[in-house]
Amino acid sequence: MKVLVINGSPHLSGCTDRALREVETTLNAAGVETERINIGNKDIRGCIGCNFCREHGRCVFNDLVNETAPKFAEADGIIVGTPVYYAGANGQALAFLDRLFYSTSSTIDKTMKVGAAMVSSRRAGSTSAFDEINKYFTIASMPVVSSTYWNEVHGFTAEDVEADLEGLQTMRNLARNVAFLLRGIQLAKEENGIPAQERTSFTSFHTEG
Repeated sequence: MKVLVINGSPHLSGCTDRALREVETTLNAAGVETERINIGNKDIRGCIGCNFCREHGRCVFNDLVNETAPKFAEADGIIVGTPVYYAGANGQALAFLDRLFYSTSSTIDKTMKVGAAMVSSRRAGSTSAFDEINKYFTIASMPVVSSTYWNEVHGFTAEDVEADLEGLQTMRNLARNVAFLLRGIQLAKEENGIPAQERTSFTSFHTEG
Protein backbone atom coordinates (compact mmCIF):
# COMPACT_ATOMS: atom_id res chain seq x y z
CA MET A 1 0.00 0.00 0.00
CA LYS A 2 1.22 3.45 -0.87
CA VAL A 3 0.18 7.00 0.00
CA LEU A 4 1.20 10.22 -1.71
CA VAL A 5 2.04 12.97 0.75
CA ILE A 6 1.68 16.46 -0.70
CA ASN A 7 3.39 19.35 1.08
CA GLY A 8 1.77 22.61 0.00
CA SER A 9 4.10 24.81 2.00
CA PRO A 10 6.97 26.77 0.40
CA HIS A 11 8.95 26.20 3.61
CA LEU A 12 10.34 22.70 3.16
CA SER A 13 11.38 22.40 6.80
CA GLY A 14 8.53 24.38 8.34
CA CYS A 15 5.43 23.63 10.36
CA THR A 16 3.56 21.70 7.66
CA ASP A 17 6.62 19.56 6.97
CA ARG A 18 7.00 18.76 10.68
CA ALA A 19 3.40 17.58 10.90
CA LEU A 20 3.67 15.53 7.72
CA ARG A 21 6.84 13.87 8.96
CA GLU A 22 4.90 12.67 12.00
CA VAL A 23 2.28 11.21 9.66
CA GLU A 24 4.88 9.60 7.39
CA THR A 25 6.82 8.01 10.26
CA THR A 26 3.66 6.49 11.69
CA LEU A 27 2.45 5.25 8.30
CA ASN A 28 5.82 3.67 7.52
CA ALA A 29 5.81 1.93 10.91
CA ALA A 30 2.39 0.51 9.98
CA GLY A 31 3.76 -0.90 6.73
CA VAL A 32 2.43 1.81 4.40
CA GLU A 33 4.86 3.25 1.86
CA THR A 34 4.86 7.02 1.42
CA GLU A 35 6.15 9.34 -1.27
CA ARG A 36 6.56 13.04 -0.54
CA ILE A 37 5.88 15.63 -3.22
CA ASN A 38 6.72 19.24 -2.34
CA ILE A 39 4.66 21.68 -4.36
CA GLY A 40 4.71 24.91 -2.36
CA ASN A 41 8.02 26.07 -3.84
CA LYS A 42 7.17 25.13 -7.43
CA ASP A 43 5.85 27.30 -10.26
CA ILE A 44 2.31 25.95 -10.60
CA ARG A 45 -0.34 27.98 -12.37
CA GLY A 46 -4.08 27.58 -12.05
CA CYS A 47 -6.54 25.86 -14.37
CA ILE A 48 -7.68 27.94 -17.35
CA GLY A 49 -10.67 25.75 -18.24
CA CYS A 50 -9.38 25.00 -21.74
CA ASN A 51 -10.48 21.33 -21.58
CA PHE A 52 -7.29 20.18 -23.31
CA CYS A 53 -7.26 17.37 -20.74
CA ARG A 54 -10.63 16.06 -21.94
CA GLU A 55 -9.15 15.21 -25.33
CA HIS A 56 -5.57 14.38 -24.41
CA GLY A 57 -5.83 12.90 -20.91
CA ARG A 58 -3.31 15.32 -19.42
CA CYS A 59 -3.13 18.98 -18.50
CA VAL A 60 -2.08 21.47 -21.16
CA PHE A 61 0.59 22.79 -18.76
CA ASN A 62 3.24 20.08 -18.62
CA ASP A 63 4.57 20.51 -15.12
CA LEU A 64 4.45 18.81 -11.72
CA VAL A 65 0.72 18.13 -12.09
CA ASN A 66 1.30 15.82 -15.06
CA GLU A 67 4.28 14.26 -13.29
CA THR A 68 2.14 13.51 -10.26
CA ALA A 69 -0.87 12.10 -12.14
CA PRO A 70 0.55 8.59 -12.79
CA LYS A 71 1.71 8.40 -9.17
CA PHE A 72 -1.78 9.35 -8.04
CA ALA A 73 -3.20 6.62 -10.27
CA GLU A 74 -1.02 3.99 -8.60
CA ALA A 75 -1.43 5.26 -5.03
CA ASP A 76 -4.00 3.94 -2.58
CA GLY A 77 -4.42 7.33 -0.95
CA ILE A 78 -3.30 10.92 -0.78
CA ILE A 79 -2.58 13.24 2.14
CA VAL A 80 -2.45 16.97 1.45
CA GLY A 81 -0.84 19.35 3.91
CA THR A 82 -1.09 23.11 3.65
CA PRO A 83 -0.25 26.19 5.66
CA VAL A 84 -3.09 28.60 6.34
CA TYR A 85 -3.07 31.93 4.51
CA TYR A 86 -5.91 34.36 5.20
CA ALA A 87 -8.05 31.53 6.62
CA GLY A 88 -7.57 29.45 3.47
CA ALA A 89 -5.22 26.93 1.96
CA ASN A 90 -2.10 28.00 0.10
CA GLY A 91 -3.09 29.17 -3.41
CA GLN A 92 -0.33 27.02 -4.89
CA ALA A 93 -1.84 23.93 -3.31
CA LEU A 94 -5.31 24.79 -4.57
CA ALA A 95 -4.05 25.41 -8.11
CA PHE A 96 -2.26 22.06 -8.01
CA LEU A 97 -5.32 20.19 -6.75
CA ASP A 98 -7.69 21.94 -9.18
CA ARG A 99 -5.63 20.78 -12.12
CA LEU A 100 -4.70 17.34 -10.75
CA PHE A 101 -8.29 16.37 -10.02
CA TYR A 102 -9.82 17.95 -13.12
CA SER A 103 -7.24 16.75 -15.65
CA THR A 104 -7.53 13.17 -14.36
CA SER A 105 -11.30 13.09 -13.98
CA SER A 106 -11.67 10.70 -16.92
CA THR A 107 -8.33 8.89 -16.68
CA ILE A 108 -8.00 8.02 -12.97
CA ASP A 109 -10.75 6.26 -11.07
CA LYS A 110 -10.38 7.74 -7.59
CA THR A 111 -13.19 5.66 -6.09
CA MET A 112 -12.15 4.40 -2.64
CA LYS A 113 -8.71 5.98 -2.72
CA VAL A 114 -8.46 7.51 0.73
CA GLY A 115 -7.94 11.23 1.16
CA ALA A 116 -6.81 13.25 4.15
CA ALA A 117 -6.13 16.93 4.65
CA MET A 118 -3.92 18.46 7.32
CA VAL A 119 -3.37 22.13 8.00
CA SER A 120 -0.87 24.22 9.88
CA SER A 121 -1.68 27.63 11.29
CA ARG A 122 -0.15 30.04 13.74
CA ARG A 123 -3.46 30.67 15.43
CA ALA A 124 -6.75 30.66 13.48
CA GLY A 125 -8.28 29.98 10.07
CA SER A 126 -7.40 26.31 10.15
CA THR A 127 -10.86 24.77 9.89
CA SER A 128 -11.87 26.76 6.81
CA ALA A 129 -8.63 25.76 5.07
CA PHE A 130 -9.26 22.16 6.16
CA ASP A 131 -12.71 22.27 4.54
CA GLU A 132 -11.25 23.56 1.27
CA ILE A 133 -8.96 20.55 0.86
CA ASN A 134 -11.56 17.98 1.88
CA LYS A 135 -13.90 19.10 -0.90
CA TYR A 136 -11.58 17.60 -3.52
CA PHE A 137 -12.03 14.18 -1.96
CA THR A 138 -15.77 14.34 -1.46
CA ILE A 139 -16.43 15.06 -5.14
CA ALA A 140 -14.40 12.01 -6.22
CA SER A 141 -15.89 9.13 -4.15
CA MET A 142 -12.85 9.17 -1.88
CA PRO A 143 -13.28 8.28 1.81
CA VAL A 144 -12.07 11.16 3.98
CA VAL A 145 -9.92 10.18 6.95
CA SER A 146 -10.38 11.89 10.29
CA SER A 147 -8.49 11.83 13.57
CA THR A 148 -9.09 12.59 17.25
CA TYR A 149 -9.24 16.32 16.52
CA TRP A 150 -9.34 18.29 13.30
CA ASN A 151 -6.20 17.39 11.37
CA GLU A 152 -4.17 20.44 12.36
CA VAL A 153 -1.08 21.66 14.15
CA HIS A 154 -0.31 25.10 15.48
CA GLY A 155 2.86 27.13 15.50
CA PHE A 156 4.94 29.73 13.72
CA THR A 157 8.03 27.54 13.39
CA ALA A 158 8.72 23.81 13.26
CA GLU A 159 10.02 24.12 16.81
CA ASP A 160 6.64 25.48 17.87
CA VAL A 161 4.96 22.43 16.38
CA GLU A 162 7.24 20.23 18.49
CA ALA A 163 5.55 21.79 21.50
CA ASP A 164 2.06 21.15 20.11
CA LEU A 165 1.81 17.71 21.65
CA GLU A 166 -1.88 17.34 20.88
CA GLY A 167 -1.29 18.35 17.28
CA LEU A 168 1.41 15.71 16.81
CA GLN A 169 -0.78 13.18 18.56
CA THR A 170 -3.54 14.04 16.09
CA MET A 171 -1.13 13.42 13.21
CA ARG A 172 -0.18 9.98 14.56
CA ASN A 173 -3.80 9.01 15.05
CA LEU A 174 -4.59 10.26 11.56
CA ALA A 175 -1.86 8.04 10.12
CA ARG A 176 -3.11 5.01 12.04
CA ASN A 177 -6.64 5.63 10.77
CA VAL A 178 -5.34 5.95 7.21
CA ALA A 179 -3.49 2.63 7.52
CA PHE A 180 -6.53 0.92 9.03
CA LEU A 181 -8.88 2.20 6.35
CA LEU A 182 -6.46 1.27 3.56
CA ARG A 183 -6.39 -2.31 4.81
CA GLY A 184 -10.16 -2.45 5.18
CA ILE A 185 -10.71 -1.14 1.67
CA GLN A 186 -8.13 -3.56 0.27
CA LEU A 187 -9.95 -6.51 1.86
CA ALA A 188 -13.33 -5.27 0.65
CA LYS A 189 -11.99 -4.82 -2.88
CA GLU A 190 -10.67 -8.37 -2.90
CA GLU A 191 -14.04 -9.72 -1.78
CA ASN A 192 -16.53 -7.45 -3.52
CA GLY A 193 -14.68 -5.04 -5.81
CA ILE A 194 -15.37 -1.31 -5.57
CA PRO A 195 -18.88 0.20 -5.51
CA ALA A 196 -20.40 0.91 -8.90
CA GLN A 197 -20.49 4.61 -9.71
CA GLU A 198 -23.28 6.08 -11.86
CA ARG A 199 -22.03 8.86 -14.09
CA THR A 200 -24.63 9.07 -16.84
CA SER A 201 -26.60 12.07 -15.57
CA PHE A 202 -25.17 15.56 -15.77
CA THR A 203 -27.65 18.25 -14.79
CA SER A 204 -27.03 21.48 -16.63
CA PHE A 205 -29.32 24.43 -17.09
CA HIS A 206 -27.42 25.81 -20.04
CA THR A 207 -29.59 26.42 -23.10
CA GLU A 208 -28.48 27.22 -26.59
CA GLY A 209 -29.22 30.80 -27.62
